Amino acid sequence: MTNTTCYHCGDECGRHGVQFDDKDFCCNGCKTVYEIFTSNGLSTYYDIEAKAGNSPKEVRSKYDFLDNQEIVEQLVEFNEEGMQVVSLSIPSIHCSSCIWVLENLNRLHPSITASQVDFPKKTIRATYKTDGFSLKALVLLLGSIGYEPNISLESYTKKENEVDRSLIYKLGVAGFAFGNVMLLSFPEYFEVQEFWLDQYKWVFRWLMFAFSLPVVFYAAQDYFTSAYKGLRSKLLNIDVPIALGVLTLFVRSTIDIIFDLGSGFFDSLTGLVFFLLLGKFFQQKTYAYLSFERDYKSYFPIAVTRLNKDGKEENIQIYKIETGDRILIRSQEIIPVDCVLIKGTAEVDYSFVTGESQAIFKESGDKLFAGGKQLSGVLEVEVLKSVSQSYLTQLWGNSVFSKDKASQFQTITDSIGKRFTIAVLSIALLATTFWLFYDSRLALNVFTAVLIIACPCAIALAAPFTLGNMLRIFGKHKFYLKNTNALERLSKIDTAIFDKTGTLTTNQKDAIFYEGMELSEAETALLKTTLRASNHPLSRSLYDILKSNAIMTLDEFQEHTGKGIEGRANEHSIKVGSAAYVGGETSSSVANTEVYVSSDEDVKGRFVFKNKYREGVKEVFEHLGSQMELGILSGDNDGERAQLQDILPAKTEMLFNQKPENKLEYIKELQQSHKVLMVGDGLNDAGALAQSDVGVAVSENVNVFSPACDGILDASNFTKLPIFLELSKKSMKVIKMSFLFSLCYNLVGLYFAVTGQLQPVIAAILMPLSSISIVVFTTLCTNYLGKRLK
Repeated sequence: MTNTTCYHCGDECGRHGVQFDDKDFCCNGCKTVYEIFTSNGLSTYYDIEAKAGNSPKEVRSKYDFLDNQEIVEQLVEFNEEGMQVVSLSIPSIHCSSCIWVLENLNRLHPSITASQVDFPKKTIRATYKTDGFSLKALVLLLGSIGYEPNISLESYTKKENEVDRSLIYKLGVAGFAFGNVMLLSFPEYFEVQEFWLDQYKWVFRWLMFAFSLPVVFYAAQDYFTSAYKGLRSKLLNIDVPIALGVLTLFVRSTIDIIFDLGSGFFDSLTGLVFFLLLGKFFQQKTYAYLSFERDYKSYFPIAVTRLNKDGKEENIQIYKIETGDRILIRSQEIIPVDCVLIKGTAEVDYSFVTGESQAIFKESGDKLFAGGKQLSGVLEVEVLKSVSQSYLTQLWGNSVFSKDKASQFQTITDSIGKRFTIAVLSIALLATTFWLFYDSRLALNVFTAVLIIACPCAIALAAPFTLGNMLRIFGKHKFYLKNTNALERLSKIDTAIFDKTGTLTTNQKDAIFYEGMELSEAETALLKTTLRASNHPLSRSLYDILKSNAIMTLDEFQEHTGKGIEGRANEHSIKVGSAAYVGGETSSSVANTEVYVSSDEDVKGRFVFKNKYREGVKEVFEHLGSQMELGILSGDNDGERAQLQDILPAKTEMLFNQKPENKLEYIKELQQSHKVLMVGDGLNDAGALAQSDVGVAVSENVNVFSPACDGILDASNFTKLPIFLELSKKSMKVIKMSFLFSLCYNLVGLYFAVTGQLQPVIAAILMPLSSISIVVFTTLCTNYLGKRLK
């Protein structure tokens, strides 16, 4: 009898195997999973990677503790209005097919609305409806298809990122084997013929073979796995030449000792893997440092309004919020923490968390979750947990609502890496073919040395280290980009479009004059309370200049984006906004921004703003105007056109009275022929920020966090925007210089390798050194460029 392997998981079927649908399965569990997949249209799972499944285990009773709602409350991230979000650790995630099936869970159960896999952390974040479904049902479903979660309440109180020590273990094994093989090779190195030939030749050779086994099949397994998966997916990744080199050395060396042709190249083989892993370890440590620095510095530059013990309002950095603090959440603000509603009526949009845009209403005493957006009115809340920066970062990258600009953009590494690998393989084959006819003894050495010395690792490292370090430098200067892809897109920008209010102007130094009928004390109190609920820069400026009045509770609040706001209390109403919205007549000679006020539908007057532009704005536009096209998109009237013309370059296009949808359409039209940067305040510009190639939100002293943007710039560093753009372009030059540096190294190395003058072990030492030199070069260059920001 021949042993058959399971169609689902690849294990041997044995005598208890099950046959179904002309396929062999090791147990009924695997057969059941196969039935689940095929009946739900998920049979593509087996096309992506054959026999990649996990044998399911019976886990039903094991998770009975999930019937306890108190435990569930501790595990879920979000639990509101029949919707829960949870992150689970799935240790058995191991390949592309795992990712595929876990991100298609909604096809296995209709209650699951979304699932997203974090492959490096081996976690899944699932969003599901609790009507007829639960966390326990989700866990049992995952277990039934072979992806049993690892749930431990204790683990939720510990730090998230456990250190992965597998690379250290592999490095230790390779180093131990390399040292011993070198010692065993000494008799041959020193030509101790009598000792070598007569007594211990076979012992030493087979010991070297034995030491090489854990190196090839354990320490180097990542290279083989990566190369195999790349070839299965019809991709030539950077591990293909490495895996070929290791395999060639091992097979040739084994043949040499079996047929007594020599001692083989076990010293080169073990040294190659050791130095490869050493380089990889250095890269990992260096990049982890860069990532840590960025994570630590990348607190979103958003402030919240905290009420101190005297009831006075103060703006503080978001990460200074502590449990027990009372803070204000205004209209259109993101709720940054889990909290309890004290005052106000909450109308919360949790689409940033769940993807469901249905507004949820809450009253005093109800719990609110971080990540929701308050749609209307101001809330006073008490903080239950301090802000989780990683949670806000997760919101920023949530695939539920973010437009995937990255997938539409080919990175410089992608465009060069594949061609490089093809070139290396071609050179290796041609050189080997030549030496097979000229001197066959050197053919293997040449083939292996070419593959190793021309490894494209240096090319693969240039972009992530350059861009990663530049992200860290930008973060230190209060410019926070979402990822390296956003930085690479920023370097391609040729057109910059700016919002006016809150972006070019500051609400810290506005000169505001009131023209019209005097407002009564009650009207002023209602006006200030209404303004208190709004996040628009003009609202914040008005709120700050009005005299202190008793703050009342609004019965109703509405904010009409691009038009104005309305508040109602005690059967009275106040409207603040444009003349068309309030019902007033626009001045015939408008020279400034105007905000009209009506009380109970009776127009009372207007506030005239003499906007104060940020210091250095003129210099910013002069600098940018020499490099790219500029434009202004403003929702305000054109009263400041003349003032802007003095600041802006002559050919700058200026459009006023633009609604949010007008801004979006304008950006879309521009993108037909340009790469567009949109700079706004994150409030009325969310659509334009999302549509643009790169969207940057300028933050001052209000919560302007917009997941639609690609970067957040602290308003205090607005004048450095041209330098940020310039450095993004220079970063690409550093990457290209690194490619050139790597190419020169490869050409020199290839000459010695092709001519048979380079031993594989020497190539193995030089290869990680080239990678390390690239890391050092890019780090020094980016640090030097970063000095421009000081």
